[in-house]
Parts: sequence; C-alpha cells; structure tokens
Amino acid sequence: MTIKNPIDFKLSIEASGFDIYSPIEVGDANLWIPTLQLEALLRDGLIGHNLAGLALRTRSKVVKQAVCSALGYPVPNSFKKTQPRFFGQQLDIYTQKSRNLQIWNEELSATRRYALIQISEQDIITEVRVVNGQELANLDTTGTITTKYQAGLVIGPESHELISNFDTPELFPFLNSNAVLSGAISPISEPQSNSLLPIQEIFNRLSPLVGCQFADPGIDQERNRGEGLHRLVCEYLGYSSYEDKGQFPDIRHQLLEVKLQTSPTIDLGLVLPSSSENVDVQQLGGYHPKHRDTRYVIFYANTDGRVVTLTHVYVSTGADFFTRFRQFEGKVSNGKIQIPLPSNFF
Repeated sequence: MTIKNPIDFKLSIEASGFDIYSPIEVGDANLWIPTLQLEALLRDGLIGHNLAGLALRTRSKVVKQAVCSALGYPVPNSFKKTQPRFFGQQLDIYTQKSRNLQIWNEELSATRRYALIQISEQDIITEVRVVNGQELANLDTTGTITTKYQAGLVIGPESHELISNFDTPELFPFLNSNAVLSGAISPISEPQSNSLLPIQEIFNRLSPLVGCQFADPGIDQERNRGEGLHRLVCEYLGYSSYEDKGQFPDIRHQLLEVKLQTSPTIDLGLVLPSSSENVDVQQLGGYHPKHRDTRYVIFYANTDGRVVTLTHVYVSTGADFFTRFRQFEGKVSNGKIQIPLPSNFF
C-alpha cells in the first residue's frame, strides 16, 4: 500500500465536494486524514497566523476558517455547534496561551482528535499538536479525569506469559511472520496489510527483554521511563529507529500497545481493550481494526530509583485481556476536565 503525503489527503477532500460536516468513515483510505498527516497539514496551514487585536469570538472563527483551508474544506458562512466541531474528521480545536487545557461538559472520546494550537504572548500561532482522547487522558496527572478504566495485575509463577496464542481471526489475512521492519519503516506509521507480525512472533521477539535493565530517570518521570522501554521494544521487534508520538497504540505499525508496570494497577485510558470500537488507524484492506484486535505487551519491572529491571512479560490481544487481568469497577463522568499540559508538550 502506497503511503500518502499530507497534501494527497487535502487534494482528495478538495475534489470530494465534502464540507466539514460530511460524515467520513474512520480510516477511509482517501478522505480520513491520519493523525500525523492531519497534524502536518494544520502546522503548515496555521503556524505564523497573527491573531493580535481580535476579540475572542472573532479569533475563534478565524482559527476555524484557517483549519478549513488547511485541510481542503470550503469555509462555511457560519459554523454549526456540532460535537465535534469538525465532524467529518472527528476533530475539535483548542487554542492555548497557557498549559491548562479545559474541556467543558463533555467526556473525552478515545476516537476523537483534539488539535491543540499554541498561541504566543504576541497572539501568533507558534505550534500545533494533534492527539486523541486516549492520549489526553494519559497526560492527566491530577486525577481530574474520572473516566479512565483500570485493571489489576496479579503476578503469577511464570515470568513469561503468552495469554493469546493467536490473534483475533479478523487480523489473520494481514499477518506475516516474515515481515521486514528494518530500513526506513517507522514504528509509528500506519499499520499495513502483510506487515503485521503474528502475536506469537511478537512474544518470541520481546521475551528476551525480561532481565534487561535501563536507567530510571526518576519517580516523577513516568513518561520518560516508558521511553526507555519503548526504545528496547522497537529494537527487539526489528525496527532500525525509535519513534514515539504519544499515540495509541504505541507501536502503531504493529497495532501494539506497550505498558510498563512497577505497580499492579494498569491504567487503560478511555476504552476497554475488549471493546469493538474502531481504533484511530487506517483500514487494513476493507477491514477497520478494533480495540479488541490491538495487541498488548505488558512488562512488569522493579526499580531501585536508578535502574529499572524488567522481570515479567505478558502478551495478549485486547479480546483476551480480561481473561488474565481483573477489570476494576467504575467509569464516572466529569463535568469539567482540566489537564495541565507538560512543559515540553509543544
């Protein structure tokens, strides 16, 4: 499958005659803009815009008009109050002068995309990041989001557990145990047919990581600690380079979510692994991967504050996740969500 450039999607939308409210199936090969390409189009179209002197309501309209133009949509005379505002791309936009993101009267949606637009003190757009609700939930360190699912891990006698002997049947046509992952292939690129390693092969390649060690950046550096594991996972899978955009799933090219546990509580975000909701990735052939198709690798580890030591590995499909890990009760909504964005977010 040919990997499209961001401009290819913009041209397809311009030729379609669609407006921002026209529904598009998630993962549509021509009209659904994958998140990384969406971010690239918005950065190219928005960065440098001067919003100085505009009233807040006018500024909001000007930004939305600029988003339309950046993505190839016609600019409407007025914007409807839909949820999300850019319905066809499941996209909401937030302009940020501060690092305090506020979302009112809505729960985060795992499949919705959120464009966070940084505005300088001089009211100039300086940066754009696009993340989905799952990724935003992972940024919440304050506990203000009460819509996360969690599960419990009980350590058993085995240090290596392959919970799912096989992938979900829907993925069978797209698996290839001899897939080549080296060269210019990025671990965060869209999954492609015939490039997905079977779950057994993933288990075989990652099992030798048990016993490996890497530097612990500190108790308050959970995200950076995860980076150390992600680098190892990319290497052992066979990729030539490491990349991480904070998206779900972490190793997007393999539909693989990676979790590092130093405690028994597993944070799952906004969607249950066993869910039949679509994942925010492009379709494989005519099939759209579900969360239950996602492969999960969970490493349990010990740390002395200086060095992290991997002690156990668990590999499962989302469909089989709760045959091994106990789901905690509860998913409660919250009227106002406030997320302090990390200082290096943009």
